[in-house]
Amino acid sequence: MKLLVIDAQGGGIGRQVVTAIRKNIPDAAITAVGTNTAATTAMLKAGADNGATGENAVIVGVRKADVIIGPIGIVIADSLLGEITPAMAAAVGQSSATRILIPVNHCDNIVAGTQGLAMKTLVEDVLSILRQLQ
Repeated sequence: MKLLVIDAQGGGIGRQVVTAIRKNIPDAAITAVGTNTAATTAMLKAGADNGATGENAVIVGVRKADVIIGPIGIVIADSLLGEITPAMAAAVGQSSATRILIPVNHCDNIVAGTQGLAMKTLVEDVLSILRQLQ
């Protein structure tokens, strides 16, 4: 299964996701795409196999992925402080890959029902979903 982890800003969410996947599903093929170099670098340091940066990397990466993982903002144009371009959001949304979206309440996007869950709990849910997909 080809996993694509997308993150923005400092890559903190993506770093936690990559770390957890690498620890629990060691043979997973993980590609990290950051909207900026800081995000990409954080995910590569966490153990992603490959990494790329920017809009075109997102557009190309989503075509090759079986599963896309990232904060919910990756499907909302202009979110994550403007780092998600309309083209990125459309590419993620139109991809045939399964999307695992992490419901974080950042940057004026508030997801009802999340009750402020800790990131650790959300990452554990990502792992549970990945195991069901295998």
